[in-house]
Amino acid sequence: MSKQNHPVSCSKLGGVCSIREYQRSENGRISAAGTIRATCPNRFEEGGLIYQWIGEILLNSSKAIPIGQVNFLERVPLARVAHESANLDIEGREGVGRIDNVMIVPDTAPLQWCPVEIQAVYFSGDAMAKDFAAIRRHRTDEIPFPAGKRRPDYRSSAPKRLMPQLQIKVPTLRRWGKKMGVVVDEDFFNAMGRINTVPDLSNCDVAWFVVRFDDRCRLTRENVLFATLEESVQGLIAGKPVSQSVFEGRIQRKLAHLRSEPGQVSPNE
Repeated sequence: MSKQNHPVSCSKLGGVCSIREYQRSENGRISAAGTIRATCPNRFEEGGLIYQWIGEILLNSSKAIPIGQVNFLERVPLARVAHESANLDIEGREGVGRIDNVMIVPDTAPLQWCPVEIQAVYFSGDAMAKDFAAIRRHRTDEIPFPAGKRRPDYRSSAPKRLMPQLQIKVPTLRRWGKKMGVVVDEDFFNAMGRINTVPDLSNCDVAWFVVRFDDRCRLTRENVLFATLEESVQGLIAGKPVSQSVFEGRIQRKLAHLRSEPGQVSPNE
């Protein structure tokens, strides 16, 4: 892969940047049964495609370039710090929050720029070491069947990771008049709840850049959608609260189950 015509280095032990589902037929034939899911942000760097795309849409420029992470939040005095220490030098402290990437149009005044968040999916299950060992033992030209079981964890990746990032950063960015570009693959986006989009960039807070991987595993553009922060958050949550009566019914069933288990102490005792 290349980033702006430069190699993309991998920072992860083992270098697992994507996963997909495989199946084995009754005759032992192994084939891919699912799409490629990006598990590392570096997987989106292929050929600089996302940056060219984001530059065209958010900055109206083919000359926009990414400059990497930029600190966005600064530390403030902690609640436990005594009042006489509250005037410590905060300016020089390390930033506690970063924009994943900032794109700029060089030599513009005022500076034209936009923020970008890139979100891959976490995965859970067996360690990849099992597969690395199986690959070392493999002696045929066929694809080795996965040695471990694992799955993409969209609940951890969307509402637990990406949603707080948007909630923290977008309110300030929209006061500055900036649109947040968010890059995800099609499976990540399809795992979210439905988002009510807006028809024009001027009315959005977040521009969702959705990519996919073609039959040759190359990164390609899929779609760009514009949405408000609020609609984006609802999509990331992908759920709605039940009524109080439904929830209390679940509590009662849980209590009944606990009372029926041997060794459990009744809440009335």
